[in-house]
Parts: sequence; structure tokens; C-alpha cells
Amino acid sequence: MIAAQFIFEPGDYDDEFHRLDAAIDDDAKSIPGFLGTDRWESKDGLTINAIYYFADMSALTKLGRFSDHRTAKSQVDRWYKGYRVIVTEVTATYGNMPHIAAGEL
Repeated sequence: MIAAQFIFEPGDYDDEFHRLDAAIDDDAKSIPGFLGTDRWESKDGLTINAIYYFADMSALTKLGRFSDHRTAKSQVDRWYKGYRVIVTEVTATYGNMPHIAAGEL
């Protein structure tokens, strides 16, 4: 399983941002091998982590090919103060809460 974390500092959002954000979520859901998402916000609200889970790298790579994703990426400075993407392979998950990574959702 692959986890792609999109960690960002929010900026000012407009209608185009909201349209692209919804379209990218729809695009992700249409990919065979897309497993789900998690979203975390820091206590002060200055950092958000949107995590997308995929069965493999092939599925993740498909997300970047959608035109909405490419459009948003080309304008990232318009809506975010800063961002980074971390892609990791999930080899294990532990705990007593159901989670996508454990195949429980």
C-alpha cells in the first residue's frame, strides 16, 4: 500500500480552488486501486495533512495524469503558503482503531 501525504499551509481559497479540489477527489475515487483518504489539521490550523491511500504506485501515478490535478499543481502558489508531498510504502499498521491501511474500512 502507498500513502501520499499532501502537507500544506492554507492560504486564500477561491471558487476555482474549491472546484479543482472537489474534482481531484472525484478523480482519485475513480482510480482502480484508490483505497481512501485521511485528513489531519494541526491544533493551530496552520498545517493540514491530506493523505491519499493507494494499492500501489501505479494507482497513485494515475492521479497526477488528470488535467484537474495538473491545473491545480501549476497554480499551487495561488492557494497555499507552502506545501510538500511525502510518498511512503505502508508496510504495517497497529492499533485498535479501524483504518484503511489495515484493510478494515
